[in-house]
Amino acid sequence: MYRIALRLAMVLLPLMAVWAALFYFKTLDEINDETDDALDEFSDIVISRVLSGREMPSNIGANILYDIIPIGRQFAQDHPSIRYYFNDEHFPSIGKEPARVLTTVFMTDGGEYFLLKAYTPTIDKEELMQGTLVWVVILYFALLITVIMVTVLVFYRNMRPLYRLLEWLDRFKVGGQNPPLDNPTGISEFQKLNVAAEKALGRYEEAFEAQKEFIGNASHELQTPLAVMGNRIEWLLDNTDLDEKQIGELLGIQRTLGGVVRLNRTLLLLTKIDNRQFPESTDVDIPEMLEESVELFSEIYADKDIKVEFSRRDSLTVRMNESLARTLTGNLLKNAFIYTRPGGRIRISVGGRTMEIANTGDRALDAGHIFDRFYKSGGREGALGLGLALVGAVQRYYSLDVGYRFEGGMHIFSVKWK
Repeated sequence: MYRIALRLAMVLLPLMAVWAALFYFKTLDEINDETDDALDEFSDIVISRVLSGREMPSNIGANILYDIIPIGRQFAQDHPSIRYYFNDEHFPSIGKEPARVLTTVFMTDGGEYFLLKAYTPTIDKEELMQGTLVWVVILYFALLITVIMVTVLVFYRNMRPLYRLLEWLDRFKVGGQNPPLDNPTGISEFQKLNVAAEKALGRYEEAFEAQKEFIGNASHELQTPLAVMGNRIEWLLDNTDLDEKQIGELLGIQRTLGGVVRLNRTLLLLTKIDNRQFPESTDVDIPEMLEESVELFSEIYADKDIKVEFSRRDSLTVRMNESLARTLTGNLLKNAFIYTRPGGRIRISVGGRTMEIANTGDRALDAGHIFDRFYKSGGREGALGLGLALVGAVQRYYSLDVGYRFEGGMHIFSVKWK
């Protein structure tokens, strides 16, 4: 609507300027024509009375004044018989004023030449121009406001099917219970748009359901044989006589298999998050969840002798899926414990609607890619590069404000809930 209003204003401005110029000159021309006709008629009366010897019209109180000036033959030959022009003339009752003047030359029966000068007060062209300009400006803004109001009303009334469609699209949730589109309209373009939107979202729903089915099948079909393979390796290690080299090979296979299991589980979780398959939400106490995770990771990484500082200025309860909340906090904390050097420090703070987790480090990470899948900030063996990718997926799911910066020799990850 703002663009329409601006373009209307840009179009109306030159149109109104052209209209004002035409109006001014046309008005002036009409006034001159009427005045000239009156001067013509008056000059005919004066000349006829001079030639017939009758009583001349009086200049006292008259709208048209006149002067009769004797002239010579040469002057009469050198000047046109009738001429119109504007000039400031003196009027007894009002003083000097702009006037429309007619001059004409005539000759009496005795061969004498006279110049008749008839003049009458007329409009001041400067005042007319100023008045016209003022009213054109007033008319321009009045017309602009009127046109914009009418345009907005007409557009809004005719675009209601589009607004209803947009509202329906905003409320549409893939995989949810969505009401059918109720958008009756007689406009063929909107009818086609309704059909196209329903077909597109229908295909999207079908693809989503197929993807969910594939994820479920993949989760079941992959995890079962992986678990069987793991159990068989453990059986071989426990129930067969193996030399040191064979045991080393089986342990290597077991580690690799464990990595594949974790990779499969993490990728499935990422896909489920991206497909918004966590609709359940509860009130989650973030500081309490952090304390539980800190206690767990402190035991796991006790050999690194990491000092943990927990600053809890405010309580922070958020509405989200509890499993995703644990994924968010757990992966940030695990990342901090894993990449903090022995004897390092981890600082956790909660204030307002923001959580920060900082850990000591040597150099800044690539802030543009740390939340990408398979990005690895260090060369740790066995790392999947998916921990921070899970954080990024949760951030997109809930539109959280997740940031990273490197200050004072510490990696600082912040999460802000809106």
